[in-house]
Amino acid sequence: MVSGAQILSMLDGFSGYNQVHVDPSDREKTTFTTPWGTFMYARMPFVLSNAEVTFQRDMDVAFMG
Repeated sequence: MVSGAQILSMLDGFSGYNQVHVDPSDREKTTFTTPWGTFMYARMPFVLSNAEVTFQRDMDVAFMG
């Protein structure tokens, strides 16, 4: 319900996830290997554990006071 709300956001959660940067010191933790090489994520992928929590925390901070 948005009745009486001061702020209304229509953020696209999918696009939002792909905009959260992974700290360079943590990118090694996201390493995965394919037949074409070894790669690290520069932005937060959906498959990381606690990705939802991290995204929610970022949104809470963005919309704080």
